[in-house]
Amino acid sequence: MGLIGSALGAVGGIFGGISASKAMKKAKQNVQQQIQKNQDWYDRRYNEDATQRADAQRILTMTEESIRRRNKAAAGAQAVMGGTEESAAAAKAANNQALADATAQIAVNGEQRKDQIEQQYLERDAALQEQMRQLEAGRAQAIAGATAAVTGAAGEMDFGSMKVGNKVIPL
Repeated sequence: MGLIGSALGAVGGIFGGISASKAMKKAKQNVQQQIQKNQDWYDRRYNEDATQRADAQRILTMTEESIRRRNKAAAGAQAVMGGTEESAAAAKAANNQALADATAQIAVNGEQRKDQIEQQYLERDAALQEQMRQLEAGRAQAIAGATAAVTGAAGEMDFGSMKVGNKVIPL
């Protein structure tokens, strides 16, 4: 192979390495953006107040409405039948316990939901970190390939003599 061919091989190796490096850099930026989006999603979802979610508010509203109806019915029955204040107090206590139980169940469901969110986050993060590892490995291979191409082309160059005009000058 001539000097020009060897030089072209070296340039091709360098260009290929640069192109691969640019592609890897863009891919790495995309994965880093996905990692940030995953972190933002986790921060937002994990720190939500479970009692403020629409489903929890619906349960609390329905429980409170049920309690009001039962308290009203208990007060009406007491007025008609002459029930004791102890029975009305017991009904109110039972209703308050129902509200406390509903709130406790919402809290339990909220903790389970947090566990699921954390598990999803960790799975996504592991997958994204693996993509980053693969990109870094690919980048290292591209650099090694470009280096090998340059080294191979330089090894094929004949530095023993140089032709100037019609004369061959030994080096």
